[in-house]
Amino acid sequence: MKRCLSCSAPLPANTNICHYCGTRNDVDLGRKDYVLHATASDRICPHCDQVLQTIDLHLQENFLIERCASCYGLFFDPGEIEALLESSVAGVFDINIQLLRNINKERYAKNQKVQYIKCPVCRNFMRRVNFGHRSGVVVDRCREHGVWLDNGEIAHLLEWKKAGGQMLHERQLRRERETGKNRKRESWRGSPVDVAAGHGYPELFSGRADEELLSMVSTAIFRLFR
Repeated sequence: MKRCLSCSAPLPANTNICHYCGTRNDVDLGRKDYVLHATASDRICPHCDQVLQTIDLHLQENFLIERCASCYGLFFDPGEIEALLESSVAGVFDINIQLLRNINKERYAKNQKVQYIKCPVCRNFMRRVNFGHRSGVVVDRCREHGVWLDNGEIAHLLEWKKAGGQMLHERQLRRERETGKNRKRESWRGSPVDVAAGHGYPELFSGRADEELLSMVSTAIFRLFR
């Protein structure tokens, strides 16, 4: 369980304001080594409507993301969340379904109001999508510019991956691709049977088509022996 950076009191899941001292905590990056980047960001926090900080997480090399200094939300360019998870969590070889259920149950926010927010870059409303199979995290995604995560959601995704959530997600994707291939094979194999039975191409096997075909054959024979 996370603890308040000011008074060390325990912070329940999905909480960043300490109930004891009232301090707002950054539960994602509060104890991580990051530095403010020299170049100022021109991106706007979708919640606080203020300019975001550009920070460098120093993951092997420069790794720049945007962070709100007020609500501690994070904005990632496309592919950066996956890169952060890959560099932060390694050596996961098992899928713990029960642990995944417990993580999502603990972090499930009851009666949370659904709110659509604007992209920090283009200021168009973003789509709300599930991040990964059974992650329990709904992110705000702009297809062109990236993904917004509220404070605490990166911590949730790190726990999800440690419990084997990423492996489960990849297994689900393989299953869906294989299912799609099997459906294509079945469709292809079924085509000759369907055609012979007159299914799938009703215009070719209607009474009108039969009449037109007989007329064409009769005309050809007449011309041949004329």
